[in-house]
Amino acid sequence: MKIGIVGLPNVGKSTLFNAITQAGAECANYPFCTIEPNVGVVAVPDERLTVLEKIYSAQKRTPAAIEFVDIAGLVAGASKGEGLGNKFLSHIREVDAIVHVVRCYKNDNIIHVSGAVNPIEDIKTINLELILADLESVSKRLEKGVKLAKTGDKEALAEIGVLEKFKIALENEKPARSVPLTEEEQIVAKGLFLLTTKPVIYAANISDNDIASGKDSFGFVDSVNAFAKEESNEVVVLCAKIEEELAGLSPDEQQMFKEELGIKESGLEKLVKSSYSLLGLMSFLTAGEKEVRAWTIKKGTKAPQAAGVIHTDFERGFIKADVVKYEDLVACEGSYPKAKELGKVRSEGKDYTIQDGDVVIFKFNV
Repeated sequence: MKIGIVGLPNVGKSTLFNAITQAGAECANYPFCTIEPNVGVVAVPDERLTVLEKIYSAQKRTPAAIEFVDIAGLVAGASKGEGLGNKFLSHIREVDAIVHVVRCYKNDNIIHVSGAVNPIEDIKTINLELILADLESVSKRLEKGVKLAKTGDKEALAEIGVLEKFKIALENEKPARSVPLTEEEQIVAKGLFLLTTKPVIYAANISDNDIASGKDSFGFVDSVNAFAKEESNEVVVLCAKIEEELAGLSPDEQQMFKEELGIKESGLEKLVKSSYSLLGLMSFLTAGEKEVRAWTIKKGTKAPQAAGVIHTDFERGFIKADVVKYEDLVACEGSYPKAKELGKVRSEGKDYTIQDGDVVIFKFNV
């Protein structure tokens, strides 16, 4: 999963990126942990793995991973080349979802790019740049598609219908994701790689005072929540400054600091949950003395396809899956035989839909 972090200058975007990628530095199992200066792969926080690791005295713990991309250069006029222009556009095209950091605090020492803090105007500025970039892309593709359609090209004909729907929405300053599509049209749309089809999480960056008091001093967060609700997008409220401080502490110190501030979850944990929810993802687990591991799949994935995430041979030669719920396995102290004796292990076939937290042993023959 690849998440792009966007935002206007001086909203806390890079501070948040640095904090969450440093906080997720335990993801050392991935040799590409830092791919570029602005890309970081972080471990998905999952307490279940920690518990299983202790039960099995596992040699290795491998969490699921998320790749965060700090996308710079986003300013008004970016779609026409202002700031880093097309560079940021190409980065966004590659991500699965966008975390849009929105400044929801006042601080006279940190200048706002437009002179005044207004979260909704900030959101609209960036949304408009993405819409304009998509409109240009759609118009060019539509022009090319019309020419191909005249030759009887069936793919071009199918694409034209979708492109025309998107063009109408974009010309009315509506994102492509707001256009209702049939299943067939969704397949076509996926191949267009439009920026405004990406789901969005708004990260409302509030002050440390507001985090501590639990207040929305200027009503900024309420306005972001209302805007996101209209779009059916998600909002995560956090303080990038505090996330940065948390990232430099040990796990025990982090816990104490969070308790002092009354914070239940870190910004990284909130972002991961929202990202999984927004993209319809979940994790199943494998466990043993050699390794405990989380595997990310789409909700609704059948057992053979889940097995294929581990290795293509597992899917190709799938026979069955022995499944036990995480809670039941822990109650049996990690003993499959004990769980089986108590009727907690189920033998599932090709039609079984894997559930979040299932601990699975796949049986296959190639």
